[in-house]
Parts: sequence; structure tokens; C-alpha cells
Amino acid sequence: QVQLVESGGGLVQAGGSLRLSCVASGRTFSSYAMGWFRQAPGKEREFVGMINWSGGMTYVADYVKGRFTISRDNAKNTVYLQMNSLKPEDTAVYYCAAKRSAAWSIAQNDYDYWGQGTQVTVSS
Repeated sequence: QVQLVESGGGLVQAGGSLRLSCVASGRTFSSYAMGWFRQAPGKEREFVGMINWSGGMTYVADYVKGRFTISRDNAKNTVYLQMNSLKPEDTAVYYCAAKRSAAWSIAQNDYDYWGQGTQVTVSS
């Protein structure tokens, strides 16, 4: 069992930056692929990006490419989402998720554990 706790959300002006953190419990964190998803008001939850178990491979969605980066520190059981050049349309609740399987996936159903989410609000 893995428990995930996100933090770092808040209110920021357009063009600003935030770094989200997701701390995982459990000794097997380093074996999990990790993903970030977001859900804006009235919209479906969508994929933002993912990182493999070692941190050597990352992938982000086109709509955040060049602005968001994902990293992880397995010694701290933590995965990060660095968000730069934020836009009002980035406003959402951001979730981290853990995936037992090593297979690369952007599908929510492939993720086994989820955090409670952290709110990011970008004002114009």
C-alpha cells in the first residue's frame, strides 16, 4: 500500500511559477512510475505528465510541454512538478498517482494509488 500526499499548491498570477511536491509512504516508492494529473472545474481529469522509476525518463502532455517539468528524489520518496509560465487555464486540482507496473501509460485507470490533490489557481 502506498499513500501519497501532495503539497505546494496555491494562488499565483499568470506567468508565475509553483512547484508541487508529492510525498509517498512505503519503502517501494523507487519501484513505482509516478504521474501527475489535473482536474479543472467542470472538466474531466486529464494527464499532465509522468516519470519512470529512476527519473531517467519523463513525458509531459503537449499543453504543458516547455512549461512543466517532472522530477523525483527517491531518497526522499518525493516526486515534483515544476510549473513555470502558468496560465489561467492551468487552474485545477493537481493529483499525483503511483503506478506499480513499469509500462509507460497516460491512462488514469493504469495508476494504482492517488493522492488527495492540491489546488492550483492562476489569476489573470
